Formats: sequence, C-alpha cells, structure tokens
Amino acid sequence: MGLHFSEEEFKTRKSKVLNSMKGQNIDALLMFRQESMYWLTGFDTFGYVFFQTLILDKNGNTVLLTRAPDLRQAQNTSNIEDIRIWVDKDGSNPTDDLKVILDELNLKGKKLGVEYEAYGMTGRNALKLNKSLENYCNVEDQSELITKIRVIKSQEEIIYIKKAAELADKALDEVWKHAKAGVNESKILAEMNRVIFEGGGDYPANEFIIGSGKNALLCRYQAEKQILNSQDQLTVEWAGTYRHYHSAMFRTIPIGKADPKHFKMHEACIEALKGCENNLKPGHKIGEVFDAHAKTFDSLGYNKSRMNACGYSLGSTFSPNWMDWPMIYTNNPYEIKPGNVFFIHMILMDSNNQLAMNLGETYLVTENGNERLGKQKLDLVIL
Repeated sequence: MGLHFSEEEFKTRKSKVLNSMKGQNIDALLMFRQESMYWLTGFDTFGYVFFQTLILDKNGNTVLLTRAPDLRQAQNTSNIEDIRIWVDKDGSNPTDDLKVILDELNLKGKKLGVEYEAYGMTGRNALKLNKSLENYCNVEDQSELITKIRVIKSQEEIIYIKKAAELADKALDEVWKHAKAGVNESKILAEMNRVIFEGGGDYPANEFIIGSGKNALLCRYQAEKQILNSQDQLTVEWAGTYRHYHSAMFRTIPIGKADPKHFKMHEACIEALKGCENNLKPGHKIGEVFDAHAKTFDSLGYNKSRMNACGYSLGSTFSPNWMDWPMIYTNNPYEIKPGNVFFIHMILMDSNNQLAMNLGETYLVTENGNERLGKQKLDLVIL
C-alpha cells in the first residue's frame, strides 16, 4: 500500500475521531469530505465528485461505499479493508446501498453525523440521503468534526508541509527568472509547475493565479494569458504541494518600472503582515490576526482596497481549492494553537488607479509564536 504516514499516526488520528464522536454521542460518522478520508485512511482520489462515503462507527469499523473505478484506488492508497461498490445504472440510488451497510452495523435508530459541507455532497445527493435516512435514524451535521482535529498538524504532516514550502520557494525563483517584458504568462506558469513536479510535488488543489495589467487585480485564476508589457504589473499566487499538503505564497511584481504608488502599497503590505505575525501566536484568537491587518491598511487609507478576510488554514486539501478551515476574518473566535498552519495574505486592489499589490506567506504556529515557512525575501522586486 502506498501509505504516506506511519501505522501509529493513523491509529492516533482514528482514536481522536472516536473520542470526539463519543463526546457528542455519535454512533457513526458518514464522511463525504475527501480531506477527511485521506487524513483518516490515506485514501487518495478525485472520485469524491460522485457519491462516495466512508462510514466510521463508534466501534472503529470503517466501510467505504464508492464506484468501481475507486476500488483499486482505495486498495492501493489506503488502509481501508471493507470496500463496497455501488453500480452505475440508470436511476441508481447509492443511498440504498448505504442503508444496507448501516443495517449491518446496527445503526438503525441511532445517531449519525454527516459531513454535509463537502464538494461531493451535491444538493441532489443531500436530498437523496436525507430522504433515505428519514424515519431510519437521527442525523446531524458534523461537517467540522474531523476538520477541527485536522487543523492541528502532527510532526509527520509538518515534514510534508515544509517540503511543500521548499517547492513554493523554488517556484518563486522561476518567476523572478522568467518574468520580464515580452514574456507570456503561460511561460511563467509552465516553469513554476515544472520545478514543483520535478521536486516530487503534486498538483495543487486549485489553479495558480496569474495576471498582469488589469488582471493583476484579480484574486482568481482566469483563462486569459497576456504578454508582459515594458511597464507592467504581475500578480502571482501559488502553492508548493507535496503529498497534497500546501504551502502558499503571493506576490505582485512591477515589470520595467514601478508606479510610485506601488512602493507605498508594498510598504503597507509589509507593515500589515508584520502586525499579523505578531498576533499569530498560541492563545490569540484568529480574528485578532485579521484585525491587525485591517487596522494597518485602514490607517494608511487603503480601506476600500483591502479584503474582508486575510488568509486561512492550509493542509492536505483537494480540488476545487486549497483553502481550509478556519478563515481569518474579524471576530473569528478560533483560538490559535501550536501545530496550526496559516496562509496570511495582504491584498490591495486599487481599482481607481488600476494598481495591485499582494504579499502572502505561510506560517507554522509554534509553542511561542510562529515560523515563516517560505524563506524568500519580502522586498519589492522589480523586473
């Protein structure tokens, strides 16, 4: 089996989940989040886009219900031994197959937790599931049960995250090497991905974001690829990814010559990022990190250019995005703990002047503070 973690690690994870289930009197958990399945068993696939669930009962039994293409996938990548297949056919309803399993596990009339907040759990699948379980058992939303355990990374996970950070650093070297007037954004993307894959990395959970000119003000990937002008601005957001663990970075790079406002915006980003770093420590609330970012930007006159969130947790995530729980926004009560990993991004989008400035780094929370995982300089680099 191609497991990426030790047997002891998986045992510890399962124990933590069972303890949490016991504390909430849950007889079984129906996992639909691929992140939960990967973390708990090693199961690695994109088959979660179809109906697929991993059942864990309070006795520690695990049963995977999936489609035929994921049978060998589960056998090769996970420690799941009981794998059931629902058959593709017109009008098939995999929730019927699920009830057979639930009967076997004596879960009729019991309390089940369900991960509704999952990309494979479409609205239609949720309706089918709820209808199937109506008058059969008690169901409650437990979308965050495993997520809240996953948010604190183990030593084995941190090794992979630091490897991802090394790959992210290498990708930035390629940006600095290739981004200049006359170069197509596609070339930059190609070189970034090349060094990550050559370094043993994976596909990221969402596309890298790249844009120049007016597209430098975008925070999402879009299909247009431009050739850099003699005076331009290039925004790039990317992540090194290793064993599905992410370490993200964000930069805006003036090309040819920086607008004077770029310098002021970059200084503001540096100041705001330092304020966030100072608040990213055990015992603080994650909302305080956002407030440090907002206070700096607002005091410098950038209230209309900033975002309403300034980052999020990172870990092992699957498409369609690498953002993990919790998000960094005001009044978020999550208490920061050692082993948390957060991507903190300073985003300024000045629509009036069509100028962008972004600066983002990934941090590991330590016993006394935090460690920036990327080792590249934060200076404004003009190419």
